[in-house]
Amino acid sequence: MREYVTELSKYGIAALMVIHTFCSFLALYEKVGKGRLVYGIQNFLMFCIQLLMFTDLALMNKELEYVFYYVFVQVLLLAVTVMVPIVYEKTDRLLLNNMCMLLGIGLCIISRLSFQKAVRQYIIVMISLAVSLFIPLILAKVRFLKKLTWAYGGVGLVLLSIVLIMGEVTRGSNLSFSVGGVTFQPSEFVKLIFIFFLAGALWDNTSFARVALTAVIAGLHVIVLVVSKDLGSALIFFVGYVFMVFAATRNYLYLLAGALGGSAAAYGAYRIFAHVQNRVIAWQNPWDYMDSVRGYAITQSLFAIGSGSWFGMGLSKGNPTAIPVVEADFIFSSLCEELGVVFGICVILATVACFLAMMKLAARIRDRFYQLIVYGAGIMYIFQSFLTIGGGTKLIPLTGVTLPFISYGGSSVMTTMMMFFIVQGIYIRLQQEGEKRHVRKTKEGQGNVSKRRTPKEKDY
Repeated sequence: MREYVTELSKYGIAALMVIHTFCSFLALYEKVGKGRLVYGIQNFLMFCIQLLMFTDLALMNKELEYVFYYVFVQVLLLAVTVMVPIVYEKTDRLLLNNMCMLLGIGLCIISRLSFQKAVRQYIIVMISLAVSLFIPLILAKVRFLKKLTWAYGGVGLVLLSIVLIMGEVTRGSNLSFSVGGVTFQPSEFVKLIFIFFLAGALWDNTSFARVALTAVIAGLHVIVLVVSKDLGSALIFFVGYVFMVFAATRNYLYLLAGALGGSAAAYGAYRIFAHVQNRVIAWQNPWDYMDSVRGYAITQSLFAIGSGSWFGMGLSKGNPTAIPVVEADFIFSSLCEELGVVFGICVILATVACFLAMMKLAARIRDRFYQLIVYGAGIMYIFQSFLTIGGGTKLIPLTGVTLPFISYGGSSVMTTMMMFFIVQGIYIRLQQEGEKRHVRKTKEGQGNVSKRRTPKEKDY
């Protein structure tokens, strides 16, 4: 009986995920106020998928701890989907629903890989939610964010420099440091500060001198990351800078200069760093090095994806732990192995839907400062996802960055959640300002009608 349930559930999970993804793109074209049914369907599908996935884990592992963990995860997801729209009535439900779906998938798959890490991830998600809930309120109340431009740049450089000097070495890179037994990766948090710095510097001045000045400060961020050998984050910062400058200036020459500069920097990194050379060699032909450190991880990743086929082997029926650092760098491969390529494609499309929702919001914002923040958040989010998935599928050389919301990593999930709530805060602000303009225009229209009717009433 157990085998029948687990075998059938993998097809059910894939089918429900396809419908959920379809609803995400349908919601992008829904008019404001007419997407409530779609969002309700998404929430229902999410809880059905969670039920099927944790049922498989409990049946296959015969461990009661998965049942308790399932209850805690569902309480969290229910609280987010119900509480956030109550606290903030104008919430972007598409972003909220997809965030919850990806969070739920991440907590489930991490619990399959390592239950202890899943518990830690859950605690960090709870803390992240508690912090992030205040962000829209802060954005609504604080009015001096535009004036802190150079403070953003300075704080970001200080935090990255602290890691360079005091950071712990992880796989050859200075990525993090520990305080009281808790490990932080400041480069994740600096992403947010970096976005605010670029938005503050470029929202009202896009002259060549201002762009050059921001290039110097952004370049210092990237240089510190490169010296720390955190090349994945350095690439994300660089691409974020180039596209935010392009969004602010609409000048294709900056985009071209960024492409040429990035290509030169990538070639320089290849010549200087041995681990970059190893990753490029493994990317070009991993099969010749599958028994060595160079190609073992990527070949195991490809084997896992191929083993999963369209609908996966089923949760706990594969062997994703054979992939080194699977819970962080290769978690997409573990998804495809046990939940299927169809499920993996839907995860990619859900990520793309979040990006498109951010770009759609940015196009509607009149305030250039907040518009650039949303652009920057969307660009960094989608590019980091591309690096992780592309590296695990051999589309590009491996960079060693996490998949937002899904990979194990406290700093990553906290930063991404904060980023999404920053976008939510800006969306809420946009809706409120739109209502105020509508009320103001209505009052002005009523006043004009009253003035036009007064002479007629007197004449009568």
